[in-house]
Amino acid sequence: MITMLVTYAGDEKTPFDRDHWINLHLPLVRESWGRYGLVSAGGFFPQGDGAGLIAVGIVNFRDEAAMDAALRSPETAQVMADVDIVTAIKPQRNIVKPL
Repeated sequence: MITMLVTYAGDEKTPFDRDHWINLHLPLVRESWGRYGLVSAGGFFPQGDGAGLIAVGIVNFRDEAAMDAALRSPETAQVMADVDIVTAIKPQRNIVKPL
């Protein structure tokens, strides 16, 4: 399995529609990328002083080939367009490979 961490940086003033992200965006990710080898997709909101990361998505794929196929799929355009509804922040992707 390979994990893609999707992070959103900001502070307490950064607009981010939490309800949309949890209830609409993450299910869209699951539906869009499931056929390509997505294993799971979830997220959380870090606690703290309001600076730094405001949301973290954890997206697990069967393997690197599955992740690459999902990211190159036509459905990715819809997933990314939905991010624009959630926030104006451009998310950063970091890949975590198993040891």
